[in-house]
Amino acid sequence: MTDFAARRRTMVDTQIRPSDVTKFPIIDAMLTVKRENFVPDAQREAAYVEGLIELGDGRCMLEPRTLAKMLDILNISNDESVLDIAPTLGYSTAVAARMAQLVVAVEEDENLAAESQSILMEAEADNAIVHVGPLEQGAPEHGPYDVIMVQGGVEQVPDALIAQLKDQGRIACLFVQGALGIVRIGHKSGDRVTWRDAFNANAPILQAFSTDRVFSL
Repeated sequence: MTDFAARRRTMVDTQIRPSDVTKFPIIDAMLTVKRENFVPDAQREAAYVEGLIELGDGRCMLEPRTLAKMLDILNISNDESVLDIAPTLGYSTAVAARMAQLVVAVEEDENLAAESQSILMEAEADNAIVHVGPLEQGAPEHGPYDVIMVQGGVEQVPDALIAQLKDQGRIACLFVQGALGIVRIGHKSGDRVTWRDAFNANAPILQAFSTDRVFSL
């Protein structure tokens, strides 16, 4: 039988800590949340690989390093609400739920959302809910949010999402141009978001956040 607990420790020791992520809440969450439960059954053995897990239809689970560094910079506190866009089966949502007061995940597919909600309940992420709807529209009825993060590549960020971010809130997105990807962190002041480059990463561009899709809304 696979020792997934040992694999979680190895993931943290070889992928997370060497990436200069040392905040206790992040380390604790990534040691606790059973990543193997948030991937399709056929990919459980690959749950702790150093790299993306491709899930088909242009969707993926971000590599552990990318998620951990996003969370490190966002610095979520236990009185904050988080909007997690496109988390597939909810791993990023479960990790963030151990730090935040509330996490709202958004998925378009009803079956995927239902499966994600079931897994989150089994993981005792009682402060996480899954909202069904277009990714680019977020979940305004539960907002506004202190933090927004997107689990996939983007070319543009719709105004509808920015509108759901609180004043002084933070947003993390992986911007992809050609073969290059860089995570940028935005800080909102009034109606304006100021972006800064954080670190290099990569992921497939989410269709909902492609330039063509955004400008066709």
